[in-house]
This record gives sequence, structure tokens and C-alpha cells, in this order.
Amino acid sequence: MIVNLEGQLHAWDGTCTHEEADLSTGFLIGEEVTCPLHLSRFNLLTGEAVNPPAEKPLTKYNVKVENGEIFVELDQ
Repeated sequence: MIVNLEGQLHAWDGTCTHEEADLSTGFLIGEEVTCPLHLSRFNLLTGEAVNPPAEKPLTKYNVKVENGEIFVELDQ
């Protein structure tokens, strides 16, 4: 999941760490995304789980833009 926060791109695993719900279908308010399944919130600057039931943070990926294209470095 790639999020543009104030002009800076952040790439995160887009799966809730609680019940594996797709966070791209959740709610984005400010710097937080809310899981559509059980309403856990994640800070999209740090990946931290802000409220339960999720406790584990999201996995962050390196992201860069070259010639107008977005590249995300995934774990192997």
C-alpha cells in the first residue's frame, strides 16, 4: 500500500496485522489508516498499531520515484 502524506510517499504492507484485512479498503484520516474489519488504526509515518485489536506494526518498504515512476523495494 502506497500512501502520499503531504507530498511524501510511504510504502507499507497493506494487510492488517490482526486479521489480515485489506487496509486499502479502510479509512484514511490524516496520518492514520483504520482497518475496515475491526477498526484497528495504524500510524502511516511509523507503522505503529495505534489501538487494539491490532498490536503488531505494519511492515515498511523503501519507496522511490524515478522519472515519474514509483518503485517499491520488497523483501525477498
